[in-house]
Amino acid sequence: MTDLRLKQLSIIESMDELRAIPEGKKLINTINAHSYNTALKDSLFAEALMKGDALIPDGASIVKACGWIKAQSRPKERIAGWDLFAYEMERINSRSLAEKRPVVMFLGSSEKVLSLIKEEANYIFHNIEVVTYSPPYKPEFTAEENKAMVDAINATNPDLLWIGMTAPKQEKWTYTHWKELNIHCHVGTIGAVFDFFAGTAKRAPKWWQEHSLEWLYRLLIEPKRMWRRYIIGNTLFIWNIFTKG
Repeated sequence: MTDLRLKQLSIIESMDELRAIPEGKKLINTINAHSYNTALKDSLFAEALMKGDALIPDGASIVKACGWIKAQSRPKERIAGWDLFAYEMERINSRSLAEKRPVVMFLGSSEKVLSLIKEEANYIFHNIEVVTYSPPYKPEFTAEENKAMVDAINATNPDLLWIGMTAPKQEKWTYTHWKELNIHCHVGTIGAVFDFFAGTAKRAPKWWQEHSLEWLYRLLIEPKRMWRRYIIGNTLFIWNIFTKG
């Protein structure tokens, strides 16, 4: 069991609050209905979400639920992982460093996706240097593989770090190894955004996003993969927030 309660979570309430996160080593995670349901059954994942430096409401369901249950945090808007990504990349790209270009590191996904990310980033963000690292594709890493990833991050010493291994793996890995990371930057766990930015997956069109229906779009596009998450998962989420808070 876990002490995770939506009613008591400290959640970023607006883009203005996101922009106010200070410089330095900060862990930024996202939460949506699916990750909330998962965290109720996974104590390490719950701890990672609760003890990060910032938690953004990546889903209209979280925004609405916080209002329904009169939660401690009342987000005014959904802030998707993509919104976090776009803001942080623009922030770093606009930074003026006399000695060198800011370094953005992407850790996760395949070499193919990372190559596309690097190509797209070089095209859009002219002032940054992109470094990538593709870990082995497997459920759990060995001690040697974990050390190799930590060493790669520390050697790069990036100005911005993205971790993309899908939830809850990415959040648990980053939280577990947080004290080993000798870095000075914001760190975001944004698995799906890697594919969106690379162009290997598409976000819902703007209309669906603006009407809080991105989940329905994904369900219609990938019904076999998404029906359990959205049809069963959303129902379970409503049950969970009213019975467990």
